[in-house]
Amino acid sequence: MTQDRPVFGIFLMLCFCVLAPMGDSIAKLLGETTPVGVLVFIRFAVQALILIPLVALTRRHWRMRGRLVWLAFIRTVLHIVAIAAMFSALQYLPLADAVAIAFVMPFIMLLLGKYVLGEEVGMRRLIACVVGFVGTLLVIQPSFVQVGAAALLPLLVAIVFSLFMLVTRQIAKETDPIALQAVSGVMATVLLLPVLALGTLGNVWELSLIVPERESHLLLIGIGVLGTVAHLFMTWSLRYAPSATLAPMQYLEIPVATFFGWLIFHDLPDGMAAVGIGITVAAGLYVILRERASARSAPTETPA
Repeated sequence: MTQDRPVFGIFLMLCFCVLAPMGDSIAKLLGETTPVGVLVFIRFAVQALILIPLVALTRRHWRMRGRLVWLAFIRTVLHIVAIAAMFSALQYLPLADAVAIAFVMPFIMLLLGKYVLGEEVGMRRLIACVVGFVGTLLVIQPSFVQVGAAALLPLLVAIVFSLFMLVTRQIAKETDPIALQAVSGVMATVLLLPVLALGTLGNVWELSLIVPERESHLLLIGIGVLGTVAHLFMTWSLRYAPSATLAPMQYLEIPVATFFGWLIFHDLPDGMAAVGIGITVAAGLYVILRERASARSAPTETPA
C-alpha cells in the first residue's frame, strides 16, 4: 500500500489540469468534421498503443482478478461516458464555459462523500456547495438560452467524472497507474468498436466510423497523447492523496481553458458567466481551506 503524500499528489493533479484543456481544445477544433465517437475511440486507442509497449518493456504487473477487474471495467465505462459528453458539449459551448460548468464536480464529490461513503462534511462546506451550485447556474443560464439542453452536458460530465474519481481512488492503491491506464485503453477500444459499427449501420453520424481527413491525423494523435498523459497524472495523484483533497485543485483548469479559448477560438466568458465562474471558484477555494483546517484539527475536532 502506498503512503499518502498530499503535496506530491496535488502537484500531479495540477499537471493534469494543464494538459486536459489542451486536449479539449483539439477536440473542439476537430468536432465539426469528425464524429464524437471517432474522437473518443482514437483517444483510447492511442492510449492503448502508447502504454501496452511501456507495460511490456518495464515488466509491470497488469493482470487483474475478481474485484479489480470489475472496478477497472466500471471505471472505463465511466471514463468513456465522461469524455464523450465533454467532447459533445464543446461543439455547443465556449471552452471556458464548458469547463467551468463541469466544475460543479468538487461539490458533487463532497456530497457523495457525505451521503454515499459516510464521510463527515460540516455545515460550512455544505453551504459552500450550495454557493458553488449557484455560481454554476449563472454560467449555464446564458448558454442554455443560446443552445438549449446541450448546455447541461457538462453537468453530466461532472456527475460521471465524480463517480470515476471515487472508483479510481478505490483501485489506485492496488494497481500500477500505467498498467491501469493500459488496461483501460484496451477495454475502451474493445467496447467502442461494436458501438461505432452499429452507429455506422444505423446512419448515426455522431457514432459513425468515418475515416478522418489526412490533415487531422496529427491532431487526433495529439488528443490521445495529451489525454493519456493527463489522466495518467490524475490516476497517479490518487495514489498519494484523497480524492476530496485533489478534486478542488482542478480549478486551475478554468484559467487554462479560458486562455486557450481566447487564443484559439477568440471566446471569453460573458458578464454573467464570468460572475458565475468567480463565485464557483471562490466557493471551491473555501472548500479547500476547510479541508485543510479539518485535516489539521482531526481527530479531536468535528469538521465544519
